Amino acid sequence: MTLSKYLRFAILCLTSCAAFAQSSSPYILRHGDSLMVSVWRDEALRMEVRVLPDGSITFPLAGRVEVAGLSTPEAEARVAEKLRKYIPEAVVTVAVIGTDGSRVYVLGKVVNPGPVVLSGPNTTVLQMLSQAGGLDRFADGNSIRVLRNTPSGPKVLPVRYDDLIKGSQLDTNVVLMPGDTILVP
Repeated sequence: MTLSKYLRFAILCLTSCAAFAQSSSPYILRHGDSLMVSVWRDEALRMEVRVLPDGSITFPLAGRVEVAGLSTPEAEARVAEKLRKYIPEAVVTVAVIGTDGSRVYVLGKVVNPGPVVLSGPNTTVLQMLSQAGGLDRFADGNSIRVLRNTPSGPKVLPVRYDDLIKGSQLDTNVVLMPGDTILVP
């Protein structure tokens, strides 16, 4: 390869990485997530907290702060606003240290049933079933269902596992959301 080809390749890689970084959406906080919240230059105001089922955390001087549904920069701003009366120029940092709020539940005839933490924003049902050890030999692969709670009510999404592993019915490889339940009969 010539130097110009190396340069073009390097530029292509850098622009692809930059485009990927810009397209990824921020992590949204959920109940069950663990956070490290700290205020710059104040060691007494540094602590690990967990987002409670009501979507809030409790932090010294700020009290109860609702953070579920926010990104970390939005949570930082909300905590800083609550602290403003005590520390007018508070610089708050919120770091996610545990994503237990991003769980999916796998039930039925799989090798390892139970809760599984989503590994990324586009995790599919096939990927989750592999994390659960796969189906046991008595499972009915084409009768799998994903139960999802939505604002308009519960939804049942069919999954045709036997067809998926043969390369057909690809539209049934559901992208999972936190709180989904996979039922494997």
